[in-house]
Amino acid sequence: MTGSIETMAFILAVLVLVAVIAQRLTLPPSILLVMAGIGLALVPGLPALELAPELVILVLLPPLIYSAGVAMSWREFCQNLRPITLLAFGAVVFTTVAVAAAMHYLLHWPWPVAFVLGAIVSPPDVVAPLSIARRLGLPRRLLVVLEGEGLANDATALILYKFAVLAVTAGSISAGKAAGNFALIVAGEVLYGIGVGWLSLRLRHWAREPRVEITLSVMTPFLAYLIPHQVGGSGVLATVACGLYVSWNGPRLISAATRLQGIFFWDLIIYLIEGFVFLITGLQARSLIEKAHDFPIGQVLTATAVTVVIVILARFAWVFPVTYGTRWLNPVLARREPSPPWRWVFVLSFVGIRGVVSLAAALAIPLWVDGGNPFPHRDLILFATFGVIIVTLIGQGLMLPNVIRWLGLRGDGEADARLERQAELDARTAAVSHARTHLKRIAEERGLSEEIVTFLNARHDQRERLIPSDLDDGLTAMRANNDVRLELISAERDFLYGLLRGGTITDESRRRLERELDLEEAAILAKREGETPL
Repeated sequence: MTGSIETMAFILAVLVLVAVIAQRLTLPPSILLVMAGIGLALVPGLPALELAPELVILVLLPPLIYSAGVAMSWREFCQNLRPITLLAFGAVVFTTVAVAAAMHYLLHWPWPVAFVLGAIVSPPDVVAPLSIARRLGLPRRLLVVLEGEGLANDATALILYKFAVLAVTAGSISAGKAAGNFALIVAGEVLYGIGVGWLSLRLRHWAREPRVEITLSVMTPFLAYLIPHQVGGSGVLATVACGLYVSWNGPRLISAATRLQGIFFWDLIIYLIEGFVFLITGLQARSLIEKAHDFPIGQVLTATAVTVVIVILARFAWVFPVTYGTRWLNPVLARREPSPPWRWVFVLSFVGIRGVVSLAAALAIPLWVDGGNPFPHRDLILFATFGVIIVTLIGQGLMLPNVIRWLGLRGDGEADARLERQAELDARTAAVSHARTHLKRIAEERGLSEEIVTFLNARHDQRERLIPSDLDDGLTAMRANNDVRLELISAERDFLYGLLRGGTITDESRRRLERELDLEEAAILAKREGETPL
């Protein structure tokens, strides 16, 4: 028990230290965490930490997928469903087949074993590339497609992985039966995930208590994931569907108090989970190096190099032809959606970074097949998977900012952001106008006094004055305004603390007053972080 506590404290200390360094270097923490993990794994005397695949697949993956689904815009997901599907399904299947063919024909692996490796390394992880892409201001549609791909590609890969492992352990599997089961799994998981989302929102709406609602939100991804996973599916699609359903239907069913507390809670949980999985990925280097002594170094390097090259090239070989070929074959699509610039397509092809899901799947490969024989090439699959993760995450991840700058894409999303901010201003103006109209109606219906109506209208007057007529001038003015507001809030806090120390108010009163100031400050900081004008 003591050792576990010390280990967790050590991991948290590394997470904090790497986060500070990443902030100073303006690098994604995920990349530095993997590098730190590798460095720590090579330090003599430190205990080795083995990654339990069940921990990732059954405990850490569900909340990651669910939170991404809730954060995703259902409308934008549907608008970009075609490219998301082509990547999350098409690219994963294509990469699986390409890797399997390379391992079979070049290294003479049996087809089923080669497909196991292909399925493991086929799904990209989008955490690191998305953080870079957002910081460098890539176009909104590229970000949506990448985020949508990251939601669903694990489902395709894990289903293919299960079929491939079954083919190795059982000796054979019918391709037609596998395809039918795949379609049934997809349809069943989507319907089940929507049902879980519906049930979760209703229970939370009936509860109307933030602590209960947040607890239900924690239970939701596991309910959506574990049952389909146990009956032969992946659980990923059900969790994605559940998250998207909550994202679209939650705003009117989740209370304001729950949203305020839930956002902080989930941000912290996801931050810790992501940091843990990237750090623990790097820490696997020691056990892999120890196992490598059982194989000729040339065999390990060859298997890893072939896998890395095919994984990187396969994404380019899929994305470019599919992007332009579908429009060439379908003139209607070409007119409705003109071909994107080649630079967009290149970035989309370049960000095929692999992550911890691939490593967990490799570690979860059975040790034995039917008949008591060892699983063929199991350790080589593990080496190749780790090599793909390191080369793509560290190599391509560190190169991505330079690639974006070289392509001249930095800031290409500024026009999208400007349109979004202008739409937000228009929405604010329209919302205030609607509230005025509603106030006028209920004042007549309920016979509200003139004093009450005047008081309530004063709030709308203040909000209207804060909405700038010109976007650029308004942004500058409101940033200055918000800076002064933050300074005044700080001064008010100091004054309240002085009243508390002097015995004028109680701690309970101070907490209530301080909460009001905290909420106002949080609103200001949220607007600043999102670069919104108000």
